[in-house]
Amino acid sequence: MTRWISNIMCGVCLVTCTVLGPKAAVCASLEVAFGAWDITPALVPERPVWLAGYVPGRAATGVHDPLFARCFLLRDGTRKVAFVSVDLIGLQYPAVQRIRSALPDFDHVMVCSTHNHEGPDVIGVWGKTFFHRGVDEEYLAAVVDKTVQVVRAAEAGFVAATVDFGTAEDESLLDDGRRPVVKDGVLRLLRFTNAATKKACGIVLQWSCHPEALGARNTLLTADYPATTIAALAERWQCPVVLFMGALGGLMAPPQDRIRDDAGRVLGTGDFEFARRYGLAVAELADRALAQAAEIRLDPIAVSARPVVIPVDNPVYRAARVFGVVRRQGRLWTGDFEQLGAVATADSVTQPTGIETEVSYLRLGSLHLLGIPGELYPELVRGQVASPADPAADFPTAAVEPSVVELTGGEKWMLFGLANDEIGYVIPRRQWDNLPPYAYGRSTPQYGEINSCGPQVAPIIMQALANRMRDINGK
Repeated sequence: MTRWISNIMCGVCLVTCTVLGPKAAVCASLEVAFGAWDITPALVPERPVWLAGYVPGRAATGVHDPLFARCFLLRDGTRKVAFVSVDLIGLQYPAVQRIRSALPDFDHVMVCSTHNHEGPDVIGVWGKTFFHRGVDEEYLAAVVDKTVQVVRAAEAGFVAATVDFGTAEDESLLDDGRRPVVKDGVLRLLRFTNAATKKACGIVLQWSCHPEALGARNTLLTADYPATTIAALAERWQCPVVLFMGALGGLMAPPQDRIRDDAGRVLGTGDFEFARRYGLAVAELADRALAQAAEIRLDPIAVSARPVVIPVDNPVYRAARVFGVVRRQGRLWTGDFEQLGAVATADSVTQPTGIETEVSYLRLGSLHLLGIPGELYPELVRGQVASPADPAADFPTAAVEPSVVELTGGEKWMLFGLANDEIGYVIPRRQWDNLPPYAYGRSTPQYGEINSCGPQVAPIIMQALANRMRDINGK
C-alpha cells in the first residue's frame, strides 16, 4: 500500500470493528477517536537521515517499514484531550509546545515517543560525528505539522464509547541490563467499544520494553517490534491500535534467550525475524489482557500538568547544548524545581542550569494516567528501590522516592513514558553510582548515569508527580 493511501486510510480515524466478548462499562458521556499518519522521512542522497540510538554516524540506507504518529482522543462533554505516540527516539518538549500551540482548543495534548532506536535523530546527538547535530530541521518541522494533522483528522471521527481495562504479566519478555534486577512486566491496555454498534473501535497498549531489537548495525528505517505488535492486533481485532511505552529505564530490553524460530533456534538482536517474533509475543500478551479485561469508567476527565526544571549535571549533556549539538534553552537553577529560573545565556555557562520539562497527570474516571518525561526505572514503579542500598553507591542513605504503586494506592493506572519530552534515565537517587568504588564490587560503573541529567532527577520527577496527583485528588 502506498504512503498516500495509508495516510488516507489512517488519517480519517479508523472505526472498522469486530464483535467483542465481555460486556463493556457504560460511559454515556465518553467519546473516543483514533488516527494515524505516516511520518517516514524521505531518503535523498544529499540529505542523509541519521538514525538515533547507539552511536553517531549511522545513516539510513532504506525503509523496512513506515514510521507513524498514532493518536487517540477523548472527550467527556466538558474536556477534550489528545494522546499521541510517535515512532521516534524522543520528541523534545519544545517541539511538543509547538504542537500544542496549534491545538489550543484541547485541554491537554500529550505527545509520547516509543523510543525507537531505528528512526531519525530528533534530539541531535546522533549526527555524522559526536560534534555534528543529527537533526534535519525540515523533517522535525514536518513531524510537528503531521502530529497536528493526525489529531485534527482523528477529531472528525469521535464516537460514543464504552471501555474495558485489562492487564497481563510476563517478565520473561524483558531483560534488565542493570542491577538490581527489577522489571515492570505488566502490559496494560484499554479496549474501546462503539456504544452504538457494540464493536471495537480501538485498543490502547502500554508496555515497557526498548524498541531496540534490530541493534546498532541495522541501517533500515523501521518502527522495530512495535510495528508487528500493532499490525497483529489491528488485524486480529479489526480496529486501530496505539502503543505507548512505560518504564524503560534499567535497561528494559527484549530478552536474548526467549525468542526462537520454527526450528527452535534462539534468535537475538540484529535480526528482523527476532523483532517480528518478539512483536508477536507482545501481541499474544495483549490478547491475554483482552481476554480478562473488565469494565471501567474514563469520565469525567481531569488534568494537572505543570512545567518543572531538571538540573543538568551531566557534563556531556551540558557540552552538547553549548556546542549546539542539542538546541534547547537552558534555565538557571533556582533550587526549586517548580520555579522557572531565568533563561541561561553564554555568560552563565558556568552556573548551575537545568532544562524545562513537564510532569503530567490525568484522572480519567477511575483510571490514573501518568505522564513521565523520560525513561523511568521500574524500581520507581513497583516501590522496589534497593533497601538497604549497596554501600558503594554514591548516595546510599538518600530518601526513597514515592513509587507509582504507592501513589496510586492499588487503583488502576497506566504510565506513559517519554511523555512530552525525553530527558534520559530517571534513576533512584540511592542507586546512583557514578563514582568509585562502584556498587556490586564492579571495577566500572553500570550503564545508566551517562544517559541521565543527574542524581536529582528522580526525586524531582516523583515529587512533581505526587504534587500533580494532589492537585486533583486532594491527597
